[in-house]
Formats: sequence, structure tokens, C-alpha cells
Amino acid sequence: MQGVGFRPTVWRLATNLSLSGWVGNDGEGVLIEAEGEQPGRLIEALRTNPPPLARIDAIESTTIPPRGGSGFRIVESLGGAVRTAIGPDAAPCAECLEELCDPASRRWRYPFLNCTHCGPRYTIAAGLPWDRSRTALAGFPLCADCAAEYADPGDRRFHAEPIACPACGPTLAAPIEDVLAAIRAGEVLALKGVGGFHLVCDARNASAVRRIRERKQRDRKPFAVMVAGLEAARRLVELDEVGETLLTSRERPIVILPMRAETGLAAGVSEDLPTLGLMLPGSPLHYLLFHEAAGRPSGTDWIEDPASPAQELVLVMTSANPGGEPLVIDDGEAVRRLAGIADRIVGHDRAILTRCDDGVMRLIDGAPALIRRGRGHTPVAIALPFEAPPVLALGGHLKASVCLTRGREAFLSQHVGDLDDRATAAFHAETARHLAAILAVEPIVVAHDRHPDFLSTRLAATLGLPSVAVQHHHAHIAAIAAEHGITGPLLGLALDGYGLGDDGASSWGGELLLAEGRRCRRLGHFRPLKQPGGDRAAREPWRMGAA
Repeated sequence: MQGVGFRPTVWRLATNLSLSGWVGNDGEGVLIEAEGEQPGRLIEALRTNPPPLARIDAIESTTIPPRGGSGFRIVESLGGAVRTAIGPDAAPCAECLEELCDPASRRWRYPFLNCTHCGPRYTIAAGLPWDRSRTALAGFPLCADCAAEYADPGDRRFHAEPIACPACGPTLAAPIEDVLAAIRAGEVLALKGVGGFHLVCDARNASAVRRIRERKQRDRKPFAVMVAGLEAARRLVELDEVGETLLTSRERPIVILPMRAETGLAAGVSEDLPTLGLMLPGSPLHYLLFHEAAGRPSGTDWIEDPASPAQELVLVMTSANPGGEPLVIDDGEAVRRLAGIADRIVGHDRAILTRCDDGVMRLIDGAPALIRRGRGHTPVAIALPFEAPPVLALGGHLKASVCLTRGREAFLSQHVGDLDDRATAAFHAETARHLAAILAVEPIVVAHDRHPDFLSTRLAATLGLPSVAVQHHHAHIAAIAAEHGITGPLLGLALDGYGLGDDGASSWGGELLLAEGRRCRRLGHFRPLKQPGGDRAAREPWRMGAA
């Protein structure tokens, strides 16, 4: 992956080994030319000590004649056919958090600090190779201090493309103290984050929670909440080691956990569910809300200090999208679409180039399971057990996302949503285009659900590519087989609900299937029931109960 500080890491390792040569990004990954007495030691160093955000899939080496150069340098990106991917967004690293809370630092309380080991990637990337000119920071020229850090091989911001500071970087539209004061006063805020806007309010304020629910027309679906750290989390949910690991991971997902009996949260947050969706701050901006609540202390001990006032602050953090529409990412768009939902809109001038919601995970039988792929999880490839042609898969109708294959990799997009309206359908098409562009892949076939009326199927018909219709439940079983590298025959039980049957007329739901690659045979199923009202029965489940 690019954007994880691989080039500066290579530079430091090569310099320590007294090697000469250069390193640069190219279409296939990172290209290194190293010359010296023992250049093979560089390969071993990379295997054992890669950058924190990096994943090395393979190292290929070739011996060439010596060139007799001196010194090791980082060169401009070399271009070529892209075979890499941009890394996902990552939560602030420990060093950046220390800097954020250090009054002596020039980035003291700066909402957009980052380094090569953390910060936004996918949501600010316009294309590959990963260079500042291809990010949302292209319009922010570096000040002298940032330029010196960027050029200093000994600095952790050496060639950090999203580098910024208060003198030259993006700015927040309102002071943090005003933002927190508005939340404590009971207002509902639309706050621009990393992958989009959140609707934010005090999770202990029943009136504010009720207003978000009413204005967003959310019915009884629960809200996720954000707390400062694990100390605050333990006051709200039952936590084990796996849960703690998920909460503190660099992806910073929402983790669904068993809720304690007494939390002090407004009843409208979880709506009588025994679980709570919880997350920790995923950006410096979010940490600053809790830092302000803690009284702006020096250092980071306040995050887990039981006596810190920050432990009492619990914020509802829900996607800022009216009525199931796509996530709002632009400041002007927020004014138009959220004016009747939020009491106040707080944006900033770092553009979000790709909207990306929070990921959602939960523990099933003690093991982590991804419920919704979002910021931090995209675009991380799933390794396939076989080489595949470039296929674009558009998913179904509900909880849609996009998948694109490249060789032995399957790249899944972020969660798109239910394709019930024009805006979400446009986001779905936009996601397919962006994923293909940023991976530099031109699909030669498109896969879609068998149902002819799904908007994903209609999109497939507009692309001018050969298409493959896949039965809905077969797709679920085949996806699990591919994810786990199963190539032989398998039995799959898909208790998923609606899918158009093989005959193109019947409604399937609850299937026992024998799957063998592209072939699938239905061995058993639930007894068919009438659907009073047709599609209305899916939206009004009492109808199926009556049937």
C-alpha cells in the first residue's frame, strides 16, 4: 500500500546499512535500487521492521551491475500500470496524540495533524501514485517548518503527504471550545470529520437525542456513541480483551458490545436494546472535544485517568445523512441538506474526496465480525485463492457495496446503503467509478443480482460490458467461500431473506445450497408463503406474520 511511509523507512534502513541508490513509488508498489557490500540485508530489515501501517505481500529482487553511485535518495513517483492501493485512513498514532496535547508543540490542539504512521489516506486521495499533488492537501503549500520536516529523513513526517500545521494547513470553522459548549447546551451539531459529517449531541441529553431521531426520521434504530478511551468505555459496556483490541485499533470502528445496566445515557440512544455501539475518537478533531472537556491538560494521561472530567462526556455520533441518503461530505452540501436537522454546522476546508462512513463490528462467539465496511477498512484487499479477470460486482439492493477484482485480490468498497433513492444510486455509481480509477483497473465483465428491477442491475446495464446475473443466495455462499479460500464443493445455508429464484419468478428466502464455483444447486428451502402486498411485505413484516 502507498501512503504508509514506506519510502522514508527504506531510506533510513539503507542509510544505516551504508547503501547507495534510490527508492520510489511505481505502479506495482515500491521500487528500490540499492548498492553496497551487503544489499541483501536491506531485504531482511524490511521483512522484520516494516512501517507500522504497511503490509508486505511479496519482495522480488534482481541483481544488476553496480553503478558506483554515492548516497541514498528518495525519487519522484515513477508511474506505470498501478498494481498497488492507497492505504485506509488510520486513527492518530501515539506520537501525534502526545504532540496534540503538548503546549510546547507548534501543533498544540491542531485538529488536522498527522504523520506517515497515521491520518487520512483513502478519503483524501484523488489517485495513485500517492503524492501530495494527488490529495485534498494539494491546495495547501507547505510552510517553511513543514517543508523542513517533510525533507528531513530523521523526522517521522519525512515525505508525509498530508502534512499540515496551523500556519499552512486546513482550519476548522469554529473554535473547539464553542463546539463543546454548543453540545453541552443541548444543540445538535453537524460536525465534519474524516470521511463525512456526523450529527453530534450529548448522549445524556434526552431532548437532544430525541430531536436527532425525529429530524433524521430514524425510528428506533440505535445510535452509536463516542467516548474518550477505554476507561470511559468500561463504564458503559462489558469489555473483554478482544473488544478492547477492536476499539483501540487504527480502524476505529463502531463496536457493538453488551451494555451495562446503569449508564446514565438517554433511553433514546439504544432504544431498549441490551447492546451499545461504541467507538473511540478516530481523528485529532474528535480527541480535542474530550481534551477540552478534560480542561486542556498537558500530556495524554487524561484519556484513561478515572478522575478526568473527560470520562463523563459521551457523544452521540451518527451519520449526517437525511432519511437514508448518502453521507454529507461537503460544507456547502451540509448547509443545503442538514439545515433542518442540525442546529449548527461546523465544517473545515480540507476536502473529503471519498465519502466513507464508520465501520461497524461486533463479537460473535468471541470472535470479531465485520458488519459494515467503512473508514479504516477500505480499500483493504481480500486475497483470493485463484487469479481472476477484472470483474466489477455491484451487489444487491439493500446494504449495497461494490467489489472489484485485480489478479488474486478482491477490493471491497465502503458501505453504500440501500438503493432506494436517486442520491444513493448516484453514490453507488460514483463508488464503482472511483474504485476502478484509484486501482487503475478496467473491468471486462460486470456481475449483478438476478433481480431485473434492482438499481444495481440497472446500473450494470448502462456500463456497456458483458454481464453475469448471480442468484442472490448463491452470491452470499460464494463470497464466503472466496473470502476463506474454499475452492471445492460446499454446503451453504443462506437465511438471508429475499432473492429472485432461478426460474426468474419465485421469491426465495432460506436456502440450503450445494455450491461448486459458478454452479449451484438448491437442495432445500423454507416452505413458500404468500406475500400479502408484494414488496410491501418486506417493509411491513406484520404482513408475513399474518401469512
